[in-house]
Amino acid sequence: MTVENSVKVIPLGGLGEIGKNITAIEYEDEIIVIDSGIAFPSEEMYGVDLIIPDITYLLDNSSKVKGIFLTHGHEDHIGALPYILKQLNVPVYGTKLTLGICENKLKEHNILADCELNVVETGDIVELTNLKVEFIRNTHSIADACSIAIHTPLGVIFHTGDFKIDYTPVDGLLMDLERIATLGKEGVLLLLADSTNVEREGHTKSEKSIGETLNRLFLNAKGRVIVTTFASNIHRMQLIINAAVMYGRKIAFSGRSMESIAKVAKELGYLNISEEDIIGLDELNNYTNEQITIICTGSQGEPMAALSRIAFSTHRQISLQPNDLFIVSASPIPGNEKLISRVINQLYKKGADVIYKGLEDVHVSGHAQQEELKLIHTLVKPKYFMPAHGEYRHLKHHGNLANRLGMDRDNIFMMETGDVLELTDTEANITGRVHTGNVLVDGLGVGDVGNLVLRDRRQLAQDGMLTIVVAIERVSYSIISGPDIITRGFVYVRESENLINELKDIAQKELENCLENKIIDWYVLKLSMKKAIEKYIYETTKRRPTVLPIIMEV
Repeated sequence: MTVENSVKVIPLGGLGEIGKNITAIEYEDEIIVIDSGIAFPSEEMYGVDLIIPDITYLLDNSSKVKGIFLTHGHEDHIGALPYILKQLNVPVYGTKLTLGICENKLKEHNILADCELNVVETGDIVELTNLKVEFIRNTHSIADACSIAIHTPLGVIFHTGDFKIDYTPVDGLLMDLERIATLGKEGVLLLLADSTNVEREGHTKSEKSIGETLNRLFLNAKGRVIVTTFASNIHRMQLIINAAVMYGRKIAFSGRSMESIAKVAKELGYLNISEEDIIGLDELNNYTNEQITIICTGSQGEPMAALSRIAFSTHRQISLQPNDLFIVSASPIPGNEKLISRVINQLYKKGADVIYKGLEDVHVSGHAQQEELKLIHTLVKPKYFMPAHGEYRHLKHHGNLANRLGMDRDNIFMMETGDVLELTDTEANITGRVHTGNVLVDGLGVGDVGNLVLRDRRQLAQDGMLTIVVAIERVSYSIISGPDIITRGFVYVRESENLINELKDIAQKELENCLENKIIDWYVLKLSMKKAIEKYIYETTKRRPTVLPIIMEV
């Protein structure tokens, strides 16, 4: 039930999960959208490339949506933008680097010319009819990251975005704690805060600390240095470049996203590197190994990324050399541990030296730990609090932390994606739900892969497929060819000849029985064969392959 003169906060993704961050803020006839991220599929989602949020609620209220406001340029916050803008073409607001990365995505989707991108600077306020959206500089693992304050007639909603409090950032641009404290003094109605690292005590290390480790590793390197990190981590890329240049090395980029983002960051002034220090992969043979640094994609062990292709000797231009030093300057996203472990093991097998987080401090998080979160809560002093950005356990721990800091549990809202938090002058309540969910992207197909398709793919992956082919004469309804059995992922035919012959006999008996009884409906014939064969296979092998009968009429 909607209350008059209320503001609604509606998370359409990002709660109870890592990724797919998108939140709608609604007041009367205005809706603003914070971020539009993707999530990455689990191993069970065979063939799925990525997951985008279901924006049915926004489409149903499209006349109210006034813009999409982006906190920063990571995939889990901007990756779904092209897919959303194809359905809902509204103005987009973000800082220079964030929109620079977005432009490349929109070009790939051939919609850039139709989109309205508005570059803002930290400190800018975008004024709508009833709402004002203020961009506030924060520090994160990508340059140009922002927190967002939404000024509503009922009070300020402060959204931290992804952040950590880095007192020595690589670019020297400090988080604007002064502005955040001022908002807290003036009064904040609701705080939405990053919960990713709430389980970790203390402070997140400064990004600059990685530079000292990299300098030492580069000093002792006897061959090429090949570093993989998140393509969007411009600050980390700068530290790698600084170390390479210090020791007289040329820098080559490998991997589509790495090359693309490095180019954008350099053009916009966020990456300080001279043209003479950059070489192409086709120039590697012009230099000794001691003169080369390669920055590549693949920090999550992705099979098609540059690092994996180097490790498994499928990269066209880079092959392993003696004394190569590999540095994995990232930590695995939950669910990717096996992938990156597989790549590291392969590099060791090939005789390479590998440095990763377990051995050296070559990665720091971009998310706030407990002491930083406490500082934000203390500065903001919100009336209400909604933990955001994290799995349910993260949200739960963040709620407990707010409670330990003195906030009443009744003012802490543990939300799920789709819940509607409604705030008035005097109270806040969860008043309902809207339609939300996952939309799966598979190649060029968006939303055409659902639960039934995934179930079939899982079954095919687990138990394989068996096809029965038979030809029937259309006049006499007699079998003139087959049944023949074709299997994929079930058994190897030559080694299971007896089983295959048994299945042929069962299929033939079922068909002959049906035809003798004048049952000539193709559907019934197929179903009879399918059921008999499925039963026999399960009884003899305890497997359930997908059985596909094919009847040809000749």
